[in-house]
Amino acid sequence: MLLQKINSPDQLKTLSLQEMEQLAREIRQFLVEKLSRTGGHLASNLGVVELTIALHYVFNSPQDKLIWDVGHQSYVHKILTGRIDLFDTLRKYKGLSGFPKRSESVHDVWETGHSSTSLSAAMGMAIARDLKKEDSQVVAIIGDGALTGGMALEALNHIGHEQKNLIAILNDNEMSIAPNVGALHNHLGKLRTDQHYKKVKEDLDHLLRKIPAVGGKLLKTAERIKDSLKYLVVSGILFEELGFTYLGPIDGHNLPELLECLNQATHTEGPVLVHVVTKKGKGYAPAEADSYTWHGVSPYKIESGEMMKKAGPPSYAKVFGDTMIKMAEQEPSLVAITPAMPGGSGLTSFSEQYPERFYDVGIAEQHAVTLAAGLATQGMKPVCSIYSTFLQRGYDQVVHDVTRQNLNVIFAIDRSGFVGEDGETHHGLYDIGFLRSQPNIVIMMPKDENDFQHMLYTSMKYSDGPIAVRYPRGGGLGIPMDEQLQEIPIGKSVIVEEGSQVAILALGNMVELALEAADHVKQEGIQPMVIDARFVKPLDHDLLIRLAKERYHLITVEEATVAGGFGSAVLEFYAEHGYHDMTVEMIGVPDVLVEHGSSTEQRREIGLTAEAIAKKTIQLWPRKRQRA
Repeated sequence: MLLQKINSPDQLKTLSLQEMEQLAREIRQFLVEKLSRTGGHLASNLGVVELTIALHYVFNSPQDKLIWDVGHQSYVHKILTGRIDLFDTLRKYKGLSGFPKRSESVHDVWETGHSSTSLSAAMGMAIARDLKKEDSQVVAIIGDGALTGGMALEALNHIGHEQKNLIAILNDNEMSIAPNVGALHNHLGKLRTDQHYKKVKEDLDHLLRKIPAVGGKLLKTAERIKDSLKYLVVSGILFEELGFTYLGPIDGHNLPELLECLNQATHTEGPVLVHVVTKKGKGYAPAEADSYTWHGVSPYKIESGEMMKKAGPPSYAKVFGDTMIKMAEQEPSLVAITPAMPGGSGLTSFSEQYPERFYDVGIAEQHAVTLAAGLATQGMKPVCSIYSTFLQRGYDQVVHDVTRQNLNVIFAIDRSGFVGEDGETHHGLYDIGFLRSQPNIVIMMPKDENDFQHMLYTSMKYSDGPIAVRYPRGGGLGIPMDEQLQEIPIGKSVIVEEGSQVAILALGNMVELALEAADHVKQEGIQPMVIDARFVKPLDHDLLIRLAKERYHLITVEEATVAGGFGSAVLEFYAEHGYHDMTVEMIGVPDVLVEHGSSTEQRREIGLTAEAIAKKTIQLWPRKRQRA
């Protein structure tokens, strides 16, 4: 097999065209086999096999910078840069990352877990290259979905203005290879870098300048002639108008075309955009037929394509989608918004039943938030369904467009807490910290899926400003679900187990850990109070004051950063109200980045376990008993 002989891009450059095509087939077979055991991002990587081979053949990584956007399409890049032997550990604890990682390889020059950042990063690297008077290429590989992000459009505008030598590869994988990907367009692509074509454009400009400006109508006619000619011969006019030389579209699975076009790009002055059309899932029939389902996969059976997911309770996303449908039946003003995650958020069925009340805005989190704010000004009930890690990208809009105006926007914050195999780029650990500082907002988190549906209903009934329900990734606890949706009193927690001396205040899915810890310490004759906090903001003032007056020691537990988190809110409450003679211990995520692995392994790494809570309870108990 050729694949076993390729450990670096230099070895790739020794292959013939036929050998590279064989290598592409072997890489696809390797990915299908490996990911059937490890899971991961399959369809997107099957779609970029030839493109990645061509990039490493034409360019000289790491001297030339290859920037992947989004990073989940970098598996082939990892294979060709000496990491093939690590694929058994893909996305596992202490194993190979599912995204580019600078500490993993010199060939990973930029870390991209989110989209739309590559062009800005590439521009920064191109400027640095020129300031240091180096001779290298900077290449950003960006998907058509990522190009919808506002940051990408801002970068395109700046790159076109500065006219730096930079190559952007537009990996268009949402459209099949249509007839316009043919001889005419390929010919025009060659013409764009041909000196004769440039001379024609220059001569046309020169001729039009000579037309006497005898009147506005004649001048406007001349401009229309010029623009019409450009539209006639120039595909990708948007990019040309932004200052790019546009090449394409070309077949992203045709190695000769790819190699020829990339070589043309390297000899073109100024920014170049190469439009490459690829097919997600190429080479594996189930993934070709349904690239959405096969975007991120759990282990599967290769022959049948059957996913080997374990049966269990419904996911929080499923409960969210079902509850949204129930609420939409009652509330005609309810509108759902998601930035490119209708399936992941559980809103597919909602979108089918209420298409006129569902908006997928693409990878545009900032727009999603402000769109919701605009709806709220007109008395609608917008639900902005967004992953915690993606909400970070719309923070300015949360501050200025939602909380400052005190608009009744509902934030359904999915994937709050650890997310497992996607690692530090996707963890939902920071939303409490950046939301809690904002006036007007209410923040809550359910301990289980039944509480979750009631919190969603409470958020729909709430009308005094923004309100957020954060919830974890994965399945619920499998508890019975109430038929009737009920409102929950704002700012009121629930005592799950009575106790004395020590109180464990747990938030959301950490209540289960707190109960497990309480069971451990009961064997020591210790009975702590276990509290389901429910709300981060507002806190349950009455209960906190009661605990202070009864001289409890407290342990706060959250799957979020300690800095600025729920525990910090409790400490701030006691400081503000003058309670200084009690202990508050905080258990949560410390000031570190937690890498990929299972959620259980991630919690264990930072001490977020029932055993750690039990140990802290035992440590506090004797000290409190002596004081009593």
